[in-house]
Amino acid sequence: QVQLMESGGGLVQAGGSLRLSCAASGRIFRTNAMAWYRQAPGKQRELVASITSGGVTNYADSVKGRFTISRENARNMALELNSLQPEDTAVYYCNANLLRSGDTIARDYWGQGTQVTVSS
Repeated sequence: QVQLMESGGGLVQAGGSLRLSCAASGRIFRTNAMAWYRQAPGKQRELVASITSGGVTNYADSVKGRFTISRENARNMALELNSLQPEDTAVYYCNANLLRSGDTIARDYWGQGTQVTVSS
C-alpha cells in the first residue's frame, strides 16, 4: 500500500506565505517525478509545479517566481508558496509517479489534498 500525505495548508492573508509538505509511505522501489496540482472551486485540476528525480523543476506561469518546489529525498517533497493571492485559493494535491515494490510498471499516486485559502 502506497500513500501520499499532504500537510501545511491553511488560511493566510494576501501577500503571505505557506509551506506545503508531501510524504510518501509504503513499499516504494523507485520514485520518478513528483508534482503539486491544485483545483479551485468550479475549475479543472491544474499542474502547479513538478520536479524530476534529478531535480529538474517546472512551474505553471501563474506561480513562477512565487512558488518553489523541492525534494528532500525520494519520499518527501515540499512547496513554498510566497506572495500568495486570492486566486491561489484551491485544494492542493501531491502527485508522485512511482514504482511500488513488486510491480513492473510505475504509475501515478495522489494524496487526498490540503486546502489553501488566501483572503484579500
